[in-house]
Amino acid sequence: MSPLFIKTMTFKEKVNTLLVDCLLENPSIFLIDLVVTDAFKVIVNLDGDDGVALQDCIDVSRFIDNNLDREEQDYSLEVASVGVGSPLKLVRQYKKNIGRTLIVKTEGEIIEAELVDANDDFVVLSWKAREPKKLGKGKETVQKELKLPYGNIKEAIVTVTF
Repeated sequence: MSPLFIKTMTFKEKVNTLLVDCLLENPSIFLIDLVVTDAFKVIVNLDGDDGVALQDCIDVSRFIDNNLDREEQDYSLEVASVGVGSPLKLVRQYKKNIGRTLIVKTEGEIIEAELVDANDDFVVLSWKAREPKKLGKGKETVQKELKLPYGNIKEAIVTVTF
């Protein structure tokens, strides 16, 4: 990039460009969220195909710090991995969590189910439910499966079991 182009970029654009360059060096790590407040507090949330190590956060933080000039713009920087209980935002996150249990909120219901599959268009959820018997009284346990387009998911969170 030309120095003139870099000069005309906003602070957030500079940080975003640096993040893209840094993450190209480690393609298993990806950006979930970048926030730059009016007070120039930079908050970077990362995820990774195999998780995010502390060293990954340190490396990204150093890369950004070493390529921004505090004389030009004073800022604070926070780089972290997404926390347990954070909603899934990207298709890539769904794909890496296949086989885990999710709590999925849709327009009309909340489903706790195993994420069986995820592609670029939808997820496949599987769970057991108690339903009235087709014949006779009482309930029976049935296996349910649902193909759910991402557009129908209001929020999805991976459940943690100990």
